Amino acid sequence: MARGQKRYTDKFKKTIVELYNSGKSLAKLNNGYAVSKSTMTGWIKKINLC
Repeated sequence: MARGQKRYTDKFKKTIVELYNSGKSLAKLNNGYAVSKSTMTGWIKKINLC
């Protein structure tokens, strides 16, 4: 892992994806949880494909 890079739990990732799937925008999630949009997009693609 790169220095300074945050590590998120699977539970946290699933929570973000569930919020997105329920209608929250990436911008609102970014403002509320301070996770980059590109990071969340990766989680959404990965979790929704499983």
